[in-house]
Amino acid sequence: MAKNSSPEGRAPSTRQLRVGELIRRTLSDALQRGDIHDPDLNRMSITVGEVRVTPDLQIATCFVLPLGGKGGDEAIAALKRNKYELRRLVGKVTKLKMTPDLRFLIDKTYDQMDATAAMFADARVQADLIKPDDTE
Repeated sequence: MAKNSSPEGRAPSTRQLRVGELIRRTLSDALQRGDIHDPDLNRMSITVGEVRVTPDLQIATCFVLPLGGKGGDEAIAALKRNKYELRRLVGKVTKLKMTPDLRFLIDKTYDQMDATAAMFADARVQADLIKPDDTE
């Protein structure tokens, strides 16, 4: 099989993007309203930044971040403990034949954005970005 024909190399389909966004909104709403019967999870403020769904819609990887970025391990543990209740809520909303298995990871997007901003602020990088005036 050619490298470009593997599922890992393809861009997500429209259906994957729609299902991922629907799952993201469903989880965000459930966590915000406190629909899950777990006091540990309900006292945390968790942002669901993105949900990526596999091409066969069997697995949904949810990128989450607790408010302030602290307590990520506790948030992941609480979400994993309540995975089946969250999955049931997702199943009600998505109405898919099979509800995807939910996997939770810490969203590192904000850390990467901060690192990129710091890199662009570095004097050496600024010197590379500034080009001498071109005479035309």
